[in-house]
Amino acid sequence: MLHKLLSRHVDNGSVPGAVALVGRGDQVDVAAVGHVDVAGTAPMVRDSIFRIASITKPVVAAAVMMLVEDGRIALDDPVGTWLPELASPMVVRTPESPVDDVVPAVRPITVFDLLTSRAGHGFPSDFSLPAVAPLVSELKQGPPQPRSVPAPDAWMAALSRIPLLHQPGEAWLYNICSDIQGMLVARASGLPLPDFLAERLFEPLGMTDTAFHVPRAKLDRFTSYYVPGPAGTPELADAPDGQWSTPPAFPSGAGGLVSTVDDYHAFARMLLAEGTAGGGRRLLTPESVRRMTTNYLTPAQRKAGGLFLEGMGWGFGGAVDIEAVEPWSVPGRYGWVGGTGTAAHITPSTGAVTILLTQLQMSSPSFPEPMRDLWRYAADA
Repeated sequence: MLHKLLSRHVDNGSVPGAVALVGRGDQVDVAAVGHVDVAGTAPMVRDSIFRIASITKPVVAAAVMMLVEDGRIALDDPVGTWLPELASPMVVRTPESPVDDVVPAVRPITVFDLLTSRAGHGFPSDFSLPAVAPLVSELKQGPPQPRSVPAPDAWMAALSRIPLLHQPGEAWLYNICSDIQGMLVARASGLPLPDFLAERLFEPLGMTDTAFHVPRAKLDRFTSYYVPGPAGTPELADAPDGQWSTPPAFPSGAGGLVSTVDDYHAFARMLLAEGTAGGGRRLLTPESVRRMTTNYLTPAQRKAGGLFLEGMGWGFGGAVDIEAVEPWSVPGRYGWVGGTGTAAHITPSTGAVTILLTQLQMSSPSFPEPMRDLWRYAADA
């Protein structure tokens, strides 16, 4: 049935190919359909590698929680200790104000602000606000383009010159807090973000194909990446030997990873097991996982972020379902979607995992039909 569901979207031209997983405990259904590119040069397979975009965010949030458990940082610590560029932020007087009409932040940005995406930096539902433009022009926020982003210290220097859109803790804003989390992990641990993730998460979980680039020996499994063209047909945005074929200057905690369906399933199962990996090795405490998968947004913050959240809340690095408004909306379901056409969720109350990997960029923040179909299917399974 899962294969049939994916085939419908491949056959109608919605996506060139897809790999999906629906699991509950040891019962796991995986399907790979279509091809790695529109030319059909190779079939999609279970271990095809995808640019997973924003489903990178929960991974980096887990890394932050590891540092909390290590005692390196605390949730209520001001981030300026490790990120001095953010020690004395300025805030636009109102969200509609010009970028040079600013006031001082009323309090420091904390680690908790970053994890809940309420530090004051990021995308609101209204992209026309003046303070949003520098995020794109200076920080290259938007669809992932690893080779266009400045190196970490230069990126942080540029960030320090951009005012916050809201006071710390006041509003949920999308994306950029996860990039800042990646910088926090690197600065607080003394390791580059790729090295920290490899040592503390990917190696213990056996996530052998998850990284910020694809080495030459694996390029034959790397899918091409497309954007919707004006006529609705996919247009090539990145080939396997393109932007992800070499290590990036800036490893993006918001959306830079590549992965496979089984690698990401290993991460999801660790969260469902309350932080325990195979063999009983503990990577996170149950309390850390509970904190990650708890909603922290007020109703007003959820409403203001409606363009992205569609009524959901937000935990650490991912959305949390609050109300059963859709068949798949089980309160407590945690996860997120990626702009490259990816999605991954866990439902702690049922032990379910859903993962969808495609190679077609989302045309808007609204969840595309292949995702919604997969979620419906999993809810009925």
